[in-house]
Amino acid sequence: MKNNSTDQESQILKKGIFYVIIDDPSFFIMEDKTKRGLTVQERSIDEKYSVDSDKGMIYDMDGIGHKVGIRWYFSKEKYGFDQVLAHATEMEQRYRKIREETCPDY
Repeated sequence: MKNNSTDQESQILKKGIFYVIIDDPSFFIMEDKTKRGLTVQERSIDEKYSVDSDKGMIYDMDGIGHKVGIRWYFSKEKYGFDQVLAHATEMEQRYRKIREETCPDY
């Protein structure tokens, strides 16, 4: 698996405001653009999608750390592009709702 989502062999298949889907020889990589810049601290199976994911740490106002997904690796053997796009669209809608509630004038 790749440690970095951007290399010369990969190309962007679809971009949203909050996500990007990258074509890799073995995977469709869904990256959360709001988590760009976070240091990858571990790679593990994501509980929601049941695929390998890179995770980082964000801290709340009380200084408590929370592991969050940065990018997810969907095997092309098991997942089609449409399935990954559905997950990305769901993420996009969730972030849009948060933005509307917290920044109504945006």
